[in-house]
Amino acid sequence: MSNEKYEAVIGLEVHAQLKTNTKLFCSCSTKFGMPPNTNVCPICLGHPGVLPVTNKKVIEFAVLLGLATNCSINRKSSFARKNYFYPDLPKGYQISQLEKPICEFGHLNVLPKDGKEVKIGITRIHMEEDAGKSIHDQGFSTLVDVNRCGVPLLEIVSEPDIRTAEEAVLYLTKLRQIVTYLNICDGNMEEGSLRCDANVSVRLKGTKELGTKTEIKNMNSFKNVEKAINFEIERQIEIIEDGGRIIQQTLLWNADKNFAAPMRSKEESHDYRYFPDPDLVPVILDDSYINSLKLQLPTLPDERKKLFIDSYNLPVYDSEVLTNEKQFADYYEAAAKHCSDYKALSNYMMGDIFKYLNENKINISEFNLSAINLAKLVNLVNKGTISSKIAKDIFGDLVKENIDPEEYVKSKNLIQISDTSEIEKIIDDVIDQNKTEVEKYLAGKQSVIGFFVGQIMKISKGKANPQLVNKILKEKLDNYKI
Repeated sequence: MSNEKYEAVIGLEVHAQLKTNTKLFCSCSTKFGMPPNTNVCPICLGHPGVLPVTNKKVIEFAVLLGLATNCSINRKSSFARKNYFYPDLPKGYQISQLEKPICEFGHLNVLPKDGKEVKIGITRIHMEEDAGKSIHDQGFSTLVDVNRCGVPLLEIVSEPDIRTAEEAVLYLTKLRQIVTYLNICDGNMEEGSLRCDANVSVRLKGTKELGTKTEIKNMNSFKNVEKAINFEIERQIEIIEDGGRIIQQTLLWNADKNFAAPMRSKEESHDYRYFPDPDLVPVILDDSYINSLKLQLPTLPDERKKLFIDSYNLPVYDSEVLTNEKQFADYYEAAAKHCSDYKALSNYMMGDIFKYLNENKINISEFNLSAINLAKLVNLVNKGTISSKIAKDIFGDLVKENIDPEEYVKSKNLIQISDTSEIEKIIDDVIDQNKTEVEKYLAGKQSVIGFFVGQIMKISKGKANPQLVNKILKEKLDNYKI
């Protein structure tokens, strides 16, 4: 924030698209990428005389998320109709929740770079159906695909407890972690299965009164959330400093231009003319149902990070990286059962494997090398059976066919040379053939050590034990001084 006189007040509205097979109030498929207007029926199109029925799985997912975010679970909640008229909303209303959401009064804690933990309140989590999609790039006409109508969402509304773009991203990151750990949402912002709108206002530091807020939409990545919020904070401060007035409106973020443009005036809840949905019965939950879902909760990211620190003696950074994605953490733990060097295993996961996944644009669930074979590879290096260079050289082959590293190393004769006499012979030959470089070393040029090691590894085809090579080489070179 350029002007230290001001502070931002930020609240996030996050929509998580749920991983159910069918829609919220009908049996239509939720499968992504189907031909336009094929996953539809009279119920999700709102035809007269139809009766929606609530998907039990959506209720279950909502309660799980509420429990994972420290919310109170309302034993009775109800649906309401939110009335507005867009081309992509064929019913003319959206079924949502207003006065009686399923979850309320939760919180998440985040830790910014300054090390001061911030508690961010969650006002409510409620169930609602998605709208369709307007398509504007098909010539001169706007087309509508209603496949998405009725797809189940959970809207997570935060308290205005966020003060910086950094805190907003940390909160959103933690929320994404939780929904993916619960396996209720894939958390893909680019595909729209996790969407974030930010309400932003600024005020003078030390004041309690809230400034006029704007809402920013169309932020499809964590980076864009950060950029858009910072842009809007700066924009509002500049207007106020110039004596202007902030207009309450909805802004659309343009990632290509790093700019937020006005979209429409900002609506309030009364603009939607909410009223109870007459076709849907209230959702009634009892303690036994909620307690049964508590037992289904997995170990969540914060707890799992602590377990990685305590159980595997890993640094905080490693633990954060390894537990960011549940499947990645699962893979590490599966490998750790067969490996005693937990830090070396972590290095492989964060190095070679991360690189491979990024280069091939896949996730760990699509990674071909089994966890036990990765553990075997780490063990081979750790025991000195092969060098780290050999391990890197064969990594691609192992992954391609999910080959057992122990068998592969034996079949290719790649076992590391640790026989002192054999290594000494190679070193003697290299020294005899490179007297000029020996003289350079004796003159104090220590860097020629690298030259000698390179020659030795070349002759040994990378199999010579590098620790022994360095030790014996230095001893022999130093003996020339006598």
